[in-house]
Amino acid sequence: MTISPARNETMEAFLDAAERLLVSVGYAGVSARRLAEEAGANHGLVHYYFGSMEELFLRVLERFTERLIERQRAMYAAEESFIKKWRTAMRYLEDDLEAGYPKVWLELQAMAWNRPELRERVARVNAEWRAVLTEAFTAAMKEYGLERRRFPVEAVVSLVITCNEGIMLERLSGVSDGQAELLRAIDRWLQALEREKEAKG
Repeated sequence: MTISPARNETMEAFLDAAERLLVSVGYAGVSARRLAEEAGANHGLVHYYFGSMEELFLRVLERFTERLIERQRAMYAAEESFIKKWRTAMRYLEDDLEAGYPKVWLELQAMAWNRPELRERVARVNAEWRAVLTEAFTAAMKEYGLERRRFPVEAVVSLVITCNEGIMLERLSGVSDGQAELLRAIDRWLQALEREKEAKG
């Protein structure tokens, strides 16, 4: 189906407005009327264009994720050591907290907890992140000579995703205890791997 430029512009306005509101008030605080007011559009068009508020919210998450995954793939594809990429990724985590992505991600997870039809869409977003990290970490483990039997890449990916989600959740709750120390410890381990790699030539 071809979407007219006017319709596409209005849909993007709704998505932009929903993204801002998910960050500022959460999905429970967003009504069709409030969304339309934020977007500067007719509230009747929300359901006409998206079918439901839940579909709109999921589209926001998917669109937001697509932007960040494009950024991550470009970063991991760069010709530099993995430790530099890791440090960049940790800076991106700070940027994403500032931009509100973790709030949108966690809000949509909560929305889907009791909705199987929504959980599938949220799970697909999680799978996209896992695919990016699996590719990056497979290359990193080869670079560092880590034994795959001792460090299964699937386990490392799950550990990093769980760690990052924990950091995001705590930060959104106003907690940061131990996080800097944890990231410094990981960085020291990566530095040691870098030295071992260089020693092997």
